[in-house]
Amino acid sequence: MTILSGKSGMFSISYAFMIFMIMSAALFVTVTPVSSKEFIQPSYGYVTNYYEGYGVPDIYASVIGDTEFERGETANLKIMLSNRGVLHGFKSVTSVEGSQSEQKLALAELEYESARTVAYGIKATLVSPTEMIDVDPLTSVQTLEKLIPGDLPARLLTFTIYISEDIPAGDYVLMLPVSYEFQNDVRMTGGSTVQIGLPNMDHAVYYKEANTTLPIPITIKKAPLFRVEDIDGELVAGKSSTINVTYKNDGELPAHDVIARVVVMTPLSTSKSVISLGDMDPGETRIASFTIDTSSEAVVKNYGLDSELRYIDENGDVAFSNNLKLEVPMSASEEGIDIGRASLAGTFLVAFYIIIDTIRKRKDNTDDKEE
Repeated sequence: MTILSGKSGMFSISYAFMIFMIMSAALFVTVTPVSSKEFIQPSYGYVTNYYEGYGVPDIYASVIGDTEFERGETANLKIMLSNRGVLHGFKSVTSVEGSQSEQKLALAELEYESARTVAYGIKATLVSPTEMIDVDPLTSVQTLEKLIPGDLPARLLTFTIYISEDIPAGDYVLMLPVSYEFQNDVRMTGGSTVQIGLPNMDHAVYYKEANTTLPIPITIKKAPLFRVEDIDGELVAGKSSTINVTYKNDGELPAHDVIARVVVMTPLSTSKSVISLGDMDPGETRIASFTIDTSSEAVVKNYGLDSELRYIDENGDVAFSNNLKLEVPMSASEEGIDIGRASLAGTFLVAFYIIIDTIRKRKDNTDDKEE
């Protein structure tokens, strides 16, 4: 009996079912390409190709866990790769009619060929298309040894991302370029590789590189987003000054019961650091007027003050804005005497007194000698 008809390359009826069972069983067996990475593959002159297989790996990516993130968040993005590659079948390319040894080699190649949908040496790199989402370079590249169709991967790929505090809410798509190898061809040696010093190599595997880019969608949640629109007023050394700060809700959701707070340090002080602003809808502004007392010994320069807004969010929870810096200039008091100038004037007077006193003493000594 024969497995293949002489010229057509079609399976004979008597062996079709048996070969189908072998192929089906092989899909659930991990075939290790024993010679794939250990040696340079022999040229085609030392091998025989009995079948041409059809089917390649088909890699997909899924985000595990929540895909919604907040502004300013540092998050671990967990991604599971899966392989949905399908083995479509085989085509006979070499007749084995009349040779039991050839038939045995052909069946062995069928088993090896069944692993052509397995992806090996997977390398995945997460890339952000926007500067407002950064990928930690220490986690940006992840690898897997292999992905077998239908099997769960050995581990999840974990990427750390940093989300800007100023990023607009909405949907974003990160990109995941993935590279891998797969069995492009398997050929049997029939013992011929003993001539090149490889007596134990029964088959040769020829790999092909493949690349794909997978989309990773994420969402930035809507929320209030506060900015300082304007600062009116200036500090005056030794006096109390009123600084009017205009805050704006530049976000997508309203903020309720907003309270503005300013933090000052010596030589500045304030008796009322908290101002109520009420509700602020998206796009609305409110003015907070802070009274700042300044020491008379304060240095004339620009002062950076810290401020923040506390509010009630849409869930009824207390939330806080980011630190909102206030750059406020200070001028010298018009009524007071500048410390530097007063010091210089004092030094000048002392020097003038010493000179006059020296001249007077010299004149007295001269008069005494003449007498």
